[in-house]
Amino acid sequence: MKKSTGNRGEKLACKYIKKHAMKILETNYRALRGEIDIIAQEDCRIVFIEVKTNNAGSGVPPELRVNPAKQRQIGKIAQAYLQKTGKYGIDCRFDVIGVILHDKGKHEITHIRDAFWLQGNI
Repeated sequence: MKKSTGNRGEKLACKYIKKHAMKILETNYRALRGEIDIIAQEDCRIVFIEVKTNNAGSGVPPELRVNPAKQRQIGKIAQAYLQKTGKYGIDCRFDVIGVILHDKGKHEITHIRDAFWLQGNI
């Protein structure tokens, strides 16, 4: 996937998140040699969001490309974020947003809330 495709998907995901009453706290948060695409807040909950983007006709839906290794990496980065910001004890969840880009600027968004759970405390 081209970097520009991923960037476009993340921008569309940010618009979607704002439209659905979530406040964006961070984008492209980097820690521990990894990244969380979007960190948002919904009510009193911190939401860690992985965005996957495909062009139409690419085969596997983008939201299904978040494998267990990626989930563990996101969990470690989320822990680093919570530690750095002093937000331990706040309710958290992990979402995945899949974006499919079509011709002429059209797109589809699939939002999976509570897409995965991690063992242990976060």
